[in-house]
Amino acid sequence: MKWIVLDRFKLKVFGQKGKVLGKGIQEEHTAFLHNLLSNDIKGMKPYTLSYNLRLKQNGAPLQEFYVYKFQDYYVLDSEGNAQDTIEEFNKIKLSMRVYFEVLPYQHLFVFGEGSKEFISELFNQEINSMQVAQLQDAIVANNPIRLREEGYDIIAEDIGKFLEKLDKKDMVDASYMEYLRIQRCIPKIGKELREGFSPLEANIQTYAISLNKGCYVGQEAIARVHYRGRTPRTLALFSGDAPEGTKIRDEEKEVGIITSSFDSASMGYILRDRAQEGKIYLWAKGSVTLIKVCQ
Repeated sequence: MKWIVLDRFKLKVFGQKGKVLGKGIQEEHTAFLHNLLSNDIKGMKPYTLSYNLRLKQNGAPLQEFYVYKFQDYYVLDSEGNAQDTIEEFNKIKLSMRVYFEVLPYQHLFVFGEGSKEFISELFNQEINSMQVAQLQDAIVANNPIRLREEGYDIIAEDIGKFLEKLDKKDMVDASYMEYLRIQRCIPKIGKELREGFSPLEANIQTYAISLNKGCYVGQEAIARVHYRGRTPRTLALFSGDAPEGTKIRDEEKEVGIITSSFDSASMGYILRDRAQEGKIYLWAKGSVTLIKVCQ
């Protein structure tokens, strides 16, 4: 089992019941998030989590959020500056009675073989995939999305008592997490998820985007790409020392771009009809080999 303390902010979103809201929505804070984020917020059951994107009108990703739903409020988990996010949300909410509070929480993430047993022993309870519990003054969530393997979020004001149960030799750093992210084809805001690329090209629609939830910011752009069929580009994993921003070629044609790179592994977009496992692609100072198309 491995573990890391993550540097991410936590934002509580709460509000009041409204009189004129979308079908099936009674709470203004639920309506606000449902109309803003890419996944089905109103369909979430209490004590579950989901992964969401906040998009521009053109479908370009702005932020990612893990959303934890409780009985009458939500907790959003994201990178960046919490106050900047609150300022943006306050501009968007207009007259809706929705409120935001930065929570003074620390975030421990344990993952890999043995993490399930660690959680069961520590909290005397098993937590199913995508489920959230409040145990020992902490939010505990079974989160398989973060690293595409068994992993658990432990979120609390003070995680010291949980850190005491862990072996320091099992602690990993941000570089290790970045290496795993690339190896596992996990797109990131500002790298793969950014202006100029549709989230559908990153192949994350199965867990990040609802195609039948109705209107939300960026929905029309996502729908246009989806209903055209297969995207012309796809995300792929490469081997080779090509830095971020490198444009790769197949013969004389530019066919892709590297968006993330770490320790001879890289990830990037490539034209789907030019993507071939084991094939070598050239760039100005060398080459990369396509390992696999990200699914």
